Parts: sequence; structure tokens; C-alpha cells
Amino acid sequence: MRILSGVQPSGKLHIGNYFGAIRQFVDLQHKGSGLYFIADLHALTTVRDAAKMRELTRDVVITFLALGLDPERATLFKQSDVPEVSELSWILSTVTPMGLLERAHSYKDKVAHGISPDHGLFAYPVLMAADILIYRSDVVPVGKDQKQHLEISRDIAGKFNQTYCPGYDANTGLGGVLKLPDPLILEDTAVVPGIDGQKMSKSYGNTIELFAPDKETQKKIMSIKTDSTPVEAPKDPDKCNVFALLKLFATPAELATIRQQYEKGGVGYGEFKKRLVEFFMRQFGEARKKQVEFVKNSDYVDEVLRKGAQRARKIATEVMDDVRKVTGLR
Repeated sequence: MRILSGVQPSGKLHIGNYFGAIRQFVDLQHKGSGLYFIADLHALTTVRDAAKMRELTRDVVITFLALGLDPERATLFKQSDVPEVSELSWILSTVTPMGLLERAHSYKDKVAHGISPDHGLFAYPVLMAADILIYRSDVVPVGKDQKQHLEISRDIAGKFNQTYCPGYDANTGLGGVLKLPDPLILEDTAVVPGIDGQKMSKSYGNTIELFAPDKETQKKIMSIKTDSTPVEAPKDPDKCNVFALLKLFATPAELATIRQQYEKGGVGYGEFKKRLVEFFMRQFGEARKKQVEFVKNSDYVDEVLRKGAQRARKIATEVMDDVRKVTGLR
């Protein structure tokens, strides 16, 4: 089973990235052949500083390694180190209906949040389809809210196969050059709230970073938005951003005790935030130590990327040979 996914280096990775994706990627490396890429080409829609791009890209690699991704088990590489992806993206764009892109939730959501629309943002699903299809991925891990991304990729692959492969059977997916991947729905993914109560996102500036300095992490957690309920009054844990985050870290027994404290009253939000700081450090303390060591060992990180790109490109080259033949480019 070939598993494919990627993470954008558009900002420092945060606990939403961990609980929503990276945690599952680390688990999946034991269940199949994983290809995990740093989506630096995608990040060009938001990162326009070269030095920042290099820094953030390296941060993503180091974060994956520190959190337990084994480069001997899984292939970790930069998207831009496989130039065939860009070629396939253009070819796919020539068969992709405009209406398909106009319906993309991600595009509409980003524009609604004030992000200036450009062609890169609009055509994002085409490049994403190329990322997935060029490795003949069997499955793509996605949360329930991300399923549309994969559906668009499957639609584009089907359109390409129908256009260029006379023996293609749309019902079975057989006979085409491009393989239609299946979604691997991650049932245990968490929608992680940010410090302002919205979904945690680098785009919204409301994140709690995985590897920020201790004091900065504590300051972020202590700034989580709460209501004005007095210390002595009971509080509804199910309407509290702090409790929603505590659920990610606490054991069932710890969470039960915390819920009782909320409902009884007498404990302020500040105390619950301090508890969250403790749980955060317990969860990520070891990874934070490893991250410091990987930062110092740049040669090892470079070698991981070099080997990863070599493995990924071998697969991509084979697929592109077939694509060029059926389109008449070769």
C-alpha cells in the first residue's frame, strides 16, 4: 500500500498539524510505503521571502523527524525536488474544468478570510492532484473535512484518462495511465481550536507552535480566549476553548477530574491554562529535545532529503514516461 501526503511550509508547525495529520503519518509508516513531502511549491501562494521559505521548509523536515518519522521506513522529500510534478500539473490543467476549481472549499474559505486570490491559489487543486497522481498512490490520508481535496484529484485523473486512454473504464478505474487513489479517512483526527476559538490555522495566526521556546509557548497558551465567567462560578467545559485543547492531551481520568472542576466552580480559567501548559510539555518534551539535536545536525537532514527525493523521483519518472507517451509529448 503506497500512502501519500504532504505539509505546507507556510508557517511554523503547530499542534493542529500534529493532531490533525502528523501523528497519523507517524503511525502509518508501519502500515505501508509512505511518501511524505514538504509542499514548498504550494507554499509560494503565501510565502514570498526566499530565506523564510528555506527556513520553514527545513523546520517541517526537522519536525517530522523529531516527532518520530523514520526516513528508513518512509520517504521524506521536498515537492520541488521532483520537477516532474510541475510538468504533470500543467498537463492536468489542460483537462481540468473551471467549474471543478470554482467549487473548491479551500479556495472559497481562504478568500473569505481575506487572502488575496491569485492563479496559484485558484489552481491549487491541480497541483495537489499532480502530487497525488504522479506517485500512483493507493491511499491518501485525509480528515473528513478534507475529503473534497481527494475527490477533485480523482475527478481530474478520470478526466485525463477519459481524454487520452481509449481503453479506460470509468466505472472500474482500469485501463488508465493515472491511478485513482482512495481516501484513507482518519477517524481520530481532531479539529483543533486556535487561541481565538476558530480552527487552528497558520493562515489565521492563532496557533500554538510545537517547537517555540518554553516562555513563548506558555504565553500563547495563557492567551487563549475565554469568556468572563467568575472564578467561583460553574463553567461549561463543552463551550470552552481551553477544555477543547485539554481533551487532546489529558488521560480519561485526568479529563474527568477537570470536567468536575469546571462544573463545580471555584477554579479559574487561568488554572486550567496552566494545566494545559503542563500537559503540552509532557506530550512534546522528548520531541522538543530531539528537535534541538536535528537543528544542529544539518548534514543528516540534508541526506534525508537527498535520499527521499531520489526515491520519489524514480517513481515520478516512470509515471511521467507513460503520461508523455499517451499525450504525444514523446
